[in-house]
Amino acid sequence: MTARVMAPSMLPGTLDRLRDLREGLVANPRFRRWAARFPLTRPVARRRTRALFDLCAGFVYSQVLLACVRLRLCELLRAEGAMSAAALAPRLGLDEAAAQRLLGAAASLGLVARRRGGRFALGPLGAALVGNAGLVAMVEHHAALYADLRDPVALLRGEGRGATDLARLWPYAGEARPEALGAAEVAAYSTLMAASQAMIAEEVLDVAPLRAHRCLLDLGGGEGVFLAAAAARAPHLQLLLFDLPAVAERARARFAREGLGGRAQAIGGDFLRDPLPAGADLISLVRVLHDHDDDVALAILRAARRALPTDGSLLLAEPMAGTPDAEPAGEAYFGFYLLAMGQGRPRRPAEIDGLLRAAGFGPARLLRTGTPLLVRAMLARPVA
Repeated sequence: MTARVMAPSMLPGTLDRLRDLREGLVANPRFRRWAARFPLTRPVARRRTRALFDLCAGFVYSQVLLACVRLRLCELLRAEGAMSAAALAPRLGLDEAAAQRLLGAAASLGLVARRRGGRFALGPLGAALVGNAGLVAMVEHHAALYADLRDPVALLRGEGRGATDLARLWPYAGEARPEALGAAEVAAYSTLMAASQAMIAEEVLDVAPLRAHRCLLDLGGGEGVFLAAAAARAPHLQLLLFDLPAVAERARARFAREGLGGRAQAIGGDFLRDPLPAGADLISLVRVLHDHDDDVALAILRAARRALPTDGSLLLAEPMAGTPDAEPAGEAYFGFYLLAMGQGRPRRPAEIDGLLRAAGFGPARLLRTGTPLLVRAMLARPVA
């Protein structure tokens, strides 16, 4: 008898049918009860139950984190060492029962750790918060996102578009003349971006080809945190920043404070209407493209292509959809964050590559960043 060999073209369909069969079984309550009791399937059933519960309870975990941040619990434990709930309560402005409840919740999440004698110390995740101003700022900022996600179905249907808390925080989103925004209107989001940019900048600069270039232009560069970090790594590099006029003014102040006035120049304008500054052979877009819909993203890339010499490079860095082992960060977190903001979407590297090619660049190279969950980077060169 001749054995049948499955053609490669049949394999994807067969795998899909097997997956459908598996999920059909899991959807059956009787099968779930059996799987929870049977020794060989019990560990898998428990893992799935835990994962589903975490999906249901995730918003509570986030609020526990917010309470720890607002009460500065992790900083207190870092400074004072392990303490009991009774000792911590007056320092936190809570009664002892409330402090015990918070500490128990925080310990279950790894923010604090239980010690002998009923004391609590800094936990592994809490330790990562201490001194991380960017992360702490994002946790505080999420209060606005939580409010916008109260009714996710209404958000998906576009109800109240432009009237969300995030749309108000990022006023350039949907603004017909963003270059007219004043200092007060750009202050909140510029401060937030500056606080969170430091941890992103180091990741990107670890893979950026700074030595091969003479002048770096950072498009949408905010207050200049990325360029200031680049200046420290590459003393030979001339630096240009292009952002909205009110934001560029904030960058000039930073460059002056950090003694970069002779190397760094901040130019105000709108990269959809105004020509980009000339002279750079490396242009960076750090956490910019995903803020915009495809038509605007393509216009930005075409403007960058016009500003680059044929031997120049474009460095694009942002969180991306489809990142292995970090899919929820791109698809769920940034997908809904940008929806609440009112424009933009997370893109897969292949989608960004397609936009780059349409804008006049050659095939993009995906660079290996240290923490791809936070940011991935791509490098592209113009097509002559």
